[in-house]
Amino acid sequence: MPHPIEPGLRLPLHDVQGTRALEQTAAATLAPHTLMQRAGLATARLALALAPHARRVWIACGPGNNGGDGLEAAVHLQHWGLAPIVTWLGEPGRLPADAEASWQRARAAGVRFADEPPQGLAPTDLCIDALLGIGAARAPAGRLAEWLACLRRSPAPMLCVDLPTGLDADTGVDHGAAALATAGAPEPAGPRHTLSLLTLKPGLFTAQGRDACGRIWFHDLGVASGHGVPVAWLSPEPPARARPHTSHKGRFGDVAIVGGEGLAARGMAMGGAVLLAASAALHGGAGRVLVCPLDPETVGLDSSQPELMFRRWPALAPSLDRLTVVCGCGGGEAVFAVLPRILRRAARLVLDADALNAIAGMPDWQALLRDRTGAWQPTILTPHPLEAARLLGTSTQAVQADRLDAARALATRFQATVVLKGSGTVIAAPGQAPYVNPTGNGRLATAGTGDVLAGLVGSALASGLPAFEAASAAVYQHGAVADHWPTTAALTAGALARHLRP
Repeated sequence: MPHPIEPGLRLPLHDVQGTRALEQTAAATLAPHTLMQRAGLATARLALALAPHARRVWIACGPGNNGGDGLEAAVHLQHWGLAPIVTWLGEPGRLPADAEASWQRARAAGVRFADEPPQGLAPTDLCIDALLGIGAARAPAGRLAEWLACLRRSPAPMLCVDLPTGLDADTGVDHGAAALATAGAPEPAGPRHTLSLLTLKPGLFTAQGRDACGRIWFHDLGVASGHGVPVAWLSPEPPARARPHTSHKGRFGDVAIVGGEGLAARGMAMGGAVLLAASAALHGGAGRVLVCPLDPETVGLDSSQPELMFRRWPALAPSLDRLTVVCGCGGGEAVFAVLPRILRRAARLVLDADALNAIAGMPDWQALLRDRTGAWQPTILTPHPLEAARLLGTSTQAVQADRLDAARALATRFQATVVLKGSGTVIAAPGQAPYVNPTGNGRLATAGTGDVLAGLVGSALASGLPAFEAASAAVYQHGAVADHWPTTAALTAGALARHLRP
């Protein structure tokens, strides 16, 4: 039986090339048609579990092997008394061998075929998308696009076989959504489910993948994926670490938050950013949190958090070589005056927001950033897509078109751990497969949550974790708080920071 994918486990992600190689290897050792029959049975079982009271089940089948999976599912549902309705884009005599066999089996079983999608599906019915699977490389067109629009407009639950039609398995770009937007199709009313077969694919979990897929299920079709090399991994839940009774604050590191341009500089005060990052570092378990606003007029006390220790830059600078520094939150143009020294001296460093924007335009500072690796000074960059585009000298669209590749490129170029924020945040480091974070949701789309993440990353790095592990653990927890947040309450950045845990 398929099982749901829930956050917590470190799971391998395979791209299309790796999935097809695994499929070919497995098919060579199995009887003909075995994998498609297993895929159809898994789909039918999940369909029955999702819609046990459905009066109608519409299965939209494409002309290839994904359509064959759908035809196999129709055979089982027919035998179980659900009377599926199949619309099929295939042509006899022009099918892959397995799909041809499934078509013959469906006809023999008495499955009903229709030329057009059924009208008036109810919320208790079910739609099954078996149009393309991993074969999507461009926007759907013609009848395929028309049927896809019907699937996504339906109030009935939709089960996608392997992938939603139009979703790029490697990148998470949803070509189907682009086609429907052009046609003016509204968002779907029914819930979505996706049954990933044989392997889990990175596109399910990043970019537009999570919105396109809904709840993700998995069935390995009885094939172990241990022989394939994953291109990425789902981030695991970080293990709990008990604090020994003999602990003292020095054991958990000093985090210095540097940023917060003042109102007088350009009429845009950003002092709240450093306070949010500092609050996150504090609640994330840092031994001490030092706050260094880049505004001489900022009051040196936060009465709601008296634990924070304020410093002016001249007093903080001499101690950079023993601190974990988080630089850039709300820094504006004020970071230009302090960033070179921070790049050279900070023992451990998290660069966010305006620090990244400053580095993007300064080749000499980029060299300083790369030099930190040779000096054993761990560094983590936390860009959103626009900041990543500036660092790579490209566009936001190019970054979002392949988030894993963009994160890997940043990690290689700057020899640092990179947290590329967004839906399915990607954590990358030189020489290793990236992680894709499975936690978080749209509640994080509010001002200041990025500052909170930077502060939390800083506290994890200060605790002694390696940079990649610190970044992954912080991103996971940051999203998990949002996942457990009450749906009736707004999630502000300040509340997010206060609900973090060491």
